[in-house]
Amino acid sequence: MNITYVNEISAQEVNHLRSSIGFRKINLEQLNASLAGSAYIVAAYSKEEVIGMSRIIWDGGSVALIHDIIVVPQYQMQGIETEMLNRIFDFLKSKLKPGFGIQVDIRAWNNQVEYFESVGFQISTTQKRGIPMHICLTNQIELTDNMSE
Repeated sequence: MNITYVNEISAQEVNHLRSSIGFRKINLEQLNASLAGSAYIVAAYSKEEVIGMSRIIWDGGSVALIHDIIVVPQYQMQGIETEMLNRIFDFLKSKLKPGFGIQVDIRAWNNQVEYFESVGFQISTTQKRGIPMHICLTNQIELTDNMSE
């Protein structure tokens, strides 16, 4: 399998990936702003077709969030996720100064918990990290936790 990795991706390609795993599409203007605000992006291509992407949001100091790690279903768990994570880790490690550390958070979906543990992530406990919470602010569409919408 010949996979090429680059550090950019179009909003249309991200929406294609999101649709392939049952996530809703995002308004292109908003998605372009999200991509522009990312500290680091890695996209995977097979020939000319986008097959995966990941990106991080990082404060430039001690906290980073891997917000997306998406691979089209037919390419999942074939090493693409691991390569994208390694590239993200390498980017963050290159920014570390002596005595510095970066907490990297990620959301595990469905069957991803064991995979993320296998690459070094730990399940956060409420005693150590609090309870993850969120709020979705919108004035035009209903955002829900239903992944098929």
